[in-house]
Amino acid sequence: MDLIDELDLKVIDCDTHVVEHYDLWTSRVPSKYGDRVPHVERDAGGIEWWVAGGKVLSPAAGLAIAGWKEPPPKFPAQLDMVDPRIWQPEGRLEIMDEYGIHAEVLYPNVAGFGAGRYTDFGDMELALLLLQAYNDWLADFRRVSDRYVPVMAVPFWDIDLSIAEMTRCAELGHKGLVFSQAPEDFGSPMLTDPHWDRLWAAAQEMGLSVNFHIGSGDTTMPQLLHPSAGVHANYATFPMTFFLGNARTVGSLIGAGVCHRFPDLKFVSVESGVGWVPFTLQALDWMWTECGVAKEHPEYDLLPSEYFRRQIYACFWFEHGPTLRAAIDYVGADNILYETDFPHPTSMSPGPVSSALPPRQFINDKLGDLPHDVLRKILQDNAMKLYDLA
Repeated sequence: MDLIDELDLKVIDCDTHVVEHYDLWTSRVPSKYGDRVPHVERDAGGIEWWVAGGKVLSPAAGLAIAGWKEPPPKFPAQLDMVDPRIWQPEGRLEIMDEYGIHAEVLYPNVAGFGAGRYTDFGDMELALLLLQAYNDWLADFRRVSDRYVPVMAVPFWDIDLSIAEMTRCAELGHKGLVFSQAPEDFGSPMLTDPHWDRLWAAAQEMGLSVNFHIGSGDTTMPQLLHPSAGVHANYATFPMTFFLGNARTVGSLIGAGVCHRFPDLKFVSVESGVGWVPFTLQALDWMWTECGVAKEHPEYDLLPSEYFRRQIYACFWFEHGPTLRAAIDYVGADNILYETDFPHPTSMSPGPVSSALPPRQFINDKLGDLPHDVLRKILQDNAMKLYDLA
C-alpha cells in the first residue's frame, strides 16, 4: 500500500536546505568588494571551503551529505563528489519525485540559519547586498518550479530595512521569513524585546510566517562529552541541545506576550521535533497559573498551550509511534508539520551508512497507523495553509 498515492497526498517537506552555488554571491555582488564576498577556495588537502575576507565560513560541500558514504562528522571534500541532483534545482525535482515529496521549503546554510553571519562582515552595506543576493538567488531557484517554497533572510539589524526587504521578497514569491532565536548573539535586542513589534506587525499584515530554525543563534559546537568519548559520539549528542533550544524560543514568544499582541502571526519551530511539545506546554501552563501571570497580565486571555494551538507549529522527521502520537494527542494535528532536513547529516535520506527510510517508505511503514485525516493534515494541509500553497 502506498499511502501517498492512495490518499492523493501532496507531501510538503517543511525543512530542506539549498546547497549554495559557488557563484551565488560573486555573480551578484559588485566586484569592488573583492575577496570579502563569499567564495570557494580549495585547501592543500583538497577540501573546498566557503571563505570571505580570509575567514573560513564553512565547508562548501559539508552539508550536501544525503547518501554520503561516511557518517558525520565526516563529509565530502568537494561538491563534485556528491550526487549533483542534490544542489541542482532541476535534478533535485527528480529526488523529490523518488521520495514522494511534492514541495520543499528552502532554508540556507552558509550565512547561518537565522541570517546572523551577515553581521560578521562589519560593512553593513555589503551585508545587505549579500543578503539580498541570497534572496534573489532563492527566488530564481523557485522559478525553476513552484514546488520550491522560498523563505527569506531579513536584515534584522535594521527594522526599516527588514520591512522593506520583506515587502520586496514577498513580491518575488517568498512565503515566510527566517529569523534568529537569539538575535542578541549578533548585537541586536533579544527576541522578546518590544523593539521587534514593528517587524512582527509587518509580517502579520503581509501574512508571512516567522520560521525559527534550530541553531539560529550562536552555533559554536558544544563539547558535551570528554574527548575520550570520540568524535562520532560527541557529534551525535550535541544536536539535542539545539533541538530543545526551540522550546525556549516557544516559551519566550508566549511569555513575553508576542503571541497575544499579534494573534494572526504564525511561528514555526523548524527541525526541533515534536516530542518535547506536550511537556513544554504542560509545564508552561502549570507555571503560568502557579506564578500569578494572570494577575500580572490580565490582558492575556489564553493559557500558553492555547496560544501555541492558535499560532505555533513544530516539525518532525524521524519521530513515529508513541512519541509522535503523544504530541498529536496533546496539541492536536493542526500544529504539526513534516520535514526531511534534506540533504543534511541525519536527514531522511537513505545511503550506505544511513538507516533512514526513503520518505515514501517511512510514511507507509511508520506513519500508517495514524488516521487518514491526521495524515492529511500533518503531511499536506497544515503546510499548504501556512505557506499559502495551491
